[in-house]
Amino acid sequence: MMIESPLPIVHRPEASRFELALDEGLAMCVYRRQGDVLLMTHTEVPPACGGRGLAAALVRCALDWARTEGLRVQPQCSYVAAYMRRHPETRDLL
Repeated sequence: MMIESPLPIVHRPEASRFELALDEGLAMCVYRRQGDVLLMTHTEVPPACGGRGLAAALVRCALDWARTEGLRVQPQCSYVAAYMRRHPETRDLL
């Protein structure tokens, strides 16, 4: 399933992650779903791709999906927690 983003981010529910294929490797935001809670466990971007906002785009797509699914979010990844602190419009998902 393609997610609304200027980047070709793909939701792979069978792998429990949002991913972005790059020449340098795979960027991903990994989650576990427990009932109506989305446990966001890991965000990873190839080191050569850091600083481009790719992790933020992945997390934003995951949070947008959680919102459309009516899920609550529990950030277990430090990046996701920091993203949600910087973006107060996402805090209602907590």
